[in-house]
Amino acid sequence: MANGVWHTGYGIEINLSLPDLGHPYRPDLLREITARVSERDPQLLECLAHHDNRACLSESGGKSPWMFIRRGRAGGRRPLVAAHLPITHKATPQESAQHKATKERVVATAGRYGLDAAAEVPVANRRSVSDAVVTGPAGLRIGWEIQYHHLSPSSVHRRSVNAVENGVTPLWVAKDRTASLIDRAPWARVDDMPWRDIADGKEMVIRGGYRHLEVWRCVPSSERHCLVSEGAGHCGAIHADWFVPALCLPERKPVLIEDLVLRSATGESVPVYVPSRGSGRAGRHMWVSAADRALWEEIVDEKTPLPMAPADEDDDVITFAEQEIDRSCRAARTAGSPATPALSAISPSRPAASLFLASRPSARATRPGSLPSSGRPPPQRWAARPGNSACAPAAIR
Repeated sequence: MANGVWHTGYGIEINLSLPDLGHPYRPDLLREITARVSERDPQLLECLAHHDNRACLSESGGKSPWMFIRRGRAGGRRPLVAAHLPITHKATPQESAQHKATKERVVATAGRYGLDAAAEVPVANRRSVSDAVVTGPAGLRIGWEIQYHHLSPSSVHRRSVNAVENGVTPLWVAKDRTASLIDRAPWARVDDMPWRDIADGKEMVIRGGYRHLEVWRCVPSSERHCLVSEGAGHCGAIHADWFVPALCLPERKPVLIEDLVLRSATGESVPVYVPSRGSGRAGRHMWVSAADRALWEEIVDEKTPLPMAPADEDDDVITFAEQEIDRSCRAARTAGSPATPALSAISPSRPAASLFLASRPSARATRPGSLPSSGRPPPQRWAARPGNSACAPAAIR
């Protein structure tokens, strides 16, 4: 990480290790350079090596010569550091046509169902624009983000946070199994189809991102393996886990993009976040039926939502070491990305055993009688175990 940058607007060199940044007569300079990249000129801050026409390692490292500022960690200190912005991918003509066709299909589908929908809708603070926003009869707003080319994880996180803060539930759509947005926000994956097929209404199946809750007794006759012993035996408890339609027993009907347009806007389908087995800071985002989520919440016995954002920690205060500027380019050692607020409304940090389900629908979408009946009696005396699934004692009605 670098401790100095060039300000292209003012034509000045900034020393990030000094309390006044080396410019005591510019009191607003710190606020200006630490603003979100989306709120300023991305080329405002430049690598000093690049500015001095010296070797900039970003040129061969997949980074741009333009910088952003964030708080680093050095022992117990929190210095300001400069890091290179990633190179922005430009959509190919094929990707652009697919994007346009999918966006128009979402809006047209919503209209056929009698839902309000619009394309290219700016978020209230205008920090981002949703490809399409579909509004349900209870006022639930779903922001469709069609992302057929690469987008950095930090951008997915930042835009999702911005949507949630403005009352919009993000729904990201990808066509690539390796897309960085997968499991970082509520998502759905479709096939890589020619744009004409999309525009002509050819079937678009949700291949990933939508799951069903399966509950079974862990006995030798069960077709499912034991989640506790990982298939080594049978514990006699009641297990629950999430499966894509093709892996359900029996196999479920595929979910089409038209189904998700309607169900997400009406609250019949909702997003959840399930922490991974090994770490509460990682997990899976998915769309599920409201009935399945209600049963899952009963299984894990979690009813209290988390705060919207974590409180600042004591060691979060910026520290200044007052050093000379290091003028060498350190792009090759740069790690991380622009810091954004915690996506607590979508992916809260929880211990793995808690299995808190985030992104609860609004009160209007969950009033009594608005959720379909699951058709299954609620299990009794559930006990969650660490992991991305849950199990219970054998007693169940």
